[in-house]
Amino acid sequence: MAPDRWLVLSISFDDLLAADLLVEPLIALGAQGVQELDGQLITYLPPVKEPELFVRETEVALRMASGVDDLLLDWSWQEHEDWALLWRRGLGPQKITDSLVVTPSWCDVEVQGGTTVVVIDPGMAFGTAEHATTRGALRLLTRSLIEGQEVLDVGCGSGILAIAAARLGAGSVFAVDLDQYACEAARKNASRNQVEGQVLVEVATVTSSWLCEQGSFDGILANIQTAVLVPLLKSFSRATKGWLILGGITEVEWPFVVREAEALGFTLQAIDAEQEWRSGWFDVA
Repeated sequence: MAPDRWLVLSISFDDLLAADLLVEPLIALGAQGVQELDGQLITYLPPVKEPELFVRETEVALRMASGVDDLLLDWSWQEHEDWALLWRRGLGPQKITDSLVVTPSWCDVEVQGGTTVVVIDPGMAFGTAEHATTRGALRLLTRSLIEGQEVLDVGCGSGILAIAAARLGAGSVFAVDLDQYACEAARKNASRNQVEGQVLVEVATVTSSWLCEQGSFDGILANIQTAVLVPLLKSFSRATKGWLILGGITEVEWPFVVREAEALGFTLQAIDAEQEWRSGWFDVA
């Protein structure tokens, strides 16, 4: 039975990459969903007897689990409503290109003929096309993907990139994430979009040795943190026969990532820039 009210926890931070680092620890602490809104993370938790103490302890736990020090936590009470409806507010259809639209399942969207529609419910996972890095990777995907190609999606989150690839004509997509909740959401979204036969979702930690074991792909999607991307570039160069799309990179980090990729034989084909975020389409030499 749902409680009469919920503890609303708001987390503010200065580090642009902090959001990605904080979601998993929040889920581990009992959050049933995390929303990024106006530069903050918002989550709803069952009520506790001593909220001030709980928030202080949560702040310490988040710092230790994520390594992010510049956190500011605030809390308030929210009278009971379905928390799933609360975090859905503000999410709506996103026109990625003239021929690609991403929409939550609870929204009605009218599109012209020939438009590819991807329906995504993120659940506890990252990926709704509300974030600039996701939109950037999607725009580059529409330009790089050739029908029938085999694609790997590293850090698939909600499955948005993998599903878009399948809907745009990929022959098969292998989508992996280390978060089991993300994989559950991705599987449901693949079924929702009727591409479960094309998109295989597995829980996996992507390392250089793991990539070696998977063979090669026509293209790789990796919209994850720069600190994770860069050490994998060498293995990506061996695992792709065609293209590599990188996302989750800030404007400040971008020159470094390009240098590292080009040193390994990648050729930059296109850049997508939105706000402070950069995504890149690279081809193997």
